Amino acid sequence: MQIRTTPSITINDYQIGGGLTYEKPTSDKVELQIDKAKYFAFEVNDIDAYQSDLSLMDDWSDDGGQQMGIAIDTDVNAYAYTEAAAANAGAAAGAKSGSLNLGVAGAPVAVTKANILDVLVDCGTALDEQNVPNTGRYLILPAWMNGMLKKSDLRDASVMGDSTSVFRNGKVGELDRFTVYVNNNLDVVTDATTTNQATNVIFGHKKALTFASQMTNMETLKNPSDFGSLIRGLNVHGYKVIDPNAIGHLYAERG
Repeated sequence: MQIRTTPSITINDYQIGGGLTYEKPTSDKVELQIDKAKYFAFEVNDIDAYQSDLSLMDDWSDDGGQQMGIAIDTDVNAYAYTEAAAANAGAAAGAKSGSLNLGVAGAPVAVTKANILDVLVDCGTALDEQNVPNTGRYLILPAWMNGMLKKSDLRDASVMGDSTSVFRNGKVGELDRFTVYVNNNLDVVTDATTTNQATNVIFGHKKALTFASQMTNMETLKNPSDFGSLIRGLNVHGYKVIDPNAIGHLYAERG
């Protein structure tokens, strides 16, 4: 699959009567390989189906789809942060300042309810120093960080100029130009320097990552060796970071 990228437009100085020079922007194409696949397969015995008051095939197929999504989501999360530009990760992040501590192996950022807002602002600053657009930014938090965020100063609606605090309505929404998402499938590792697990938190802009997925097969077959049915599903997909400067990596632990 070919993905078209947005070209960079040149800005020129203007002088009255000096004429204009027109460029011809070209959109580079990035090849996205649909080179990954996952499947589920299970059997439903006729006796189980008749004795159950549930529609087993439908319920189990729905659950298979849910588990498929979780598995793919986990794979994407484990890949995306590894492609972040060097200036968007580490203890000396920041393309211009080199002064942002986003954590490294052996020294994850210890996040608490007292410092979480400062940490997330640093993530936004890392994108600022890469001239990443303000609109279209996202931040993916693990559940434990989202909990700390709700315990932070965001409980006070006046801090954000909102009429209702996140502690009251449970919605995180927008924060420092980020659309905040909670994801329980972020990559987690046990860091040798701490008893806590460290999480590879992802932040960035929507132009950084491309993804394609399709459920190509969903079949129900008669079980040739027993009474009942065989259900199977196949998903093919691919993903790729196409702009490393627009994605960042925060290596954080529970403080």
